Amino acid sequence: MTRKPKSIENVPHSVPLFPLSGALLFPRLQSPLQIFEPRYLQLVDDVLAGDRLIGMIQPEATDKESPEGRDAPLRRVGTLGYLVHFEEIGDDRYLIGLEGVSRFDLGDEIACDTPYRQAGISVSRFHSDFDKVSPTRGVDRQRFIEVMRSYIDFLDMEIDWDEVEQTDTADLVNLGCMLSPYGPSEKQLLLETVSLSERAETLLALVEMEMAQAQSGTILQ
Repeated sequence: MTRKPKSIENVPHSVPLFPLSGALLFPRLQSPLQIFEPRYLQLVDDVLAGDRLIGMIQPEATDKESPEGRDAPLRRVGTLGYLVHFEEIGDDRYLIGLEGVSRFDLGDEIACDTPYRQAGISVSRFHSDFDKVSPTRGVDRQRFIEVMRSYIDFLDMEIDWDEVEQTDTADLVNLGCMLSPYGPSEKQLLLETVSLSERAETLLALVEMEMAQAQSGTILQ
């Protein structure tokens, strides 16, 4: 049975790609996905028989959730996901769970005869994603929670704050990014921030701007 890569040395040089607009996956966190397109059903079948690794990445265009052509431009940074859950939920439909391993820089696309795209990747710039101890230096956890509490109230949502207090700081910041209601461009910005502290500040800036503009009657662009 294959295992999730635990270091840069365990990451393959190329992976199958799953372009999906608005998708965001961070290391150690999981994301559920419903798979129904034939090309991605084949992708899941293939990775189940292999190393279980899938490269999640956003297309540059946002008019389609997952563009069909191989020439559709892709963002330059994605996330390597490890398939931790697989379930058939009907005819030609899978429910899978991907756990983030590391972000990657997209390399050259590989000419192949599979219905899905494949490309080379490099995770070296994101080596901190493999740190066993969360890289929380520079993150003001208390301020982060206070601002997010105000934002949750602003959205009129309910959340288990006892559970939040028990959540690891890195997971808390990354989960906030994944669950944020922002569009593909803002989510890509959050994904590409290398350090956790920069990511936390970027998310807080988006949140505070949205609340301030709502109070002044303007709309977040």
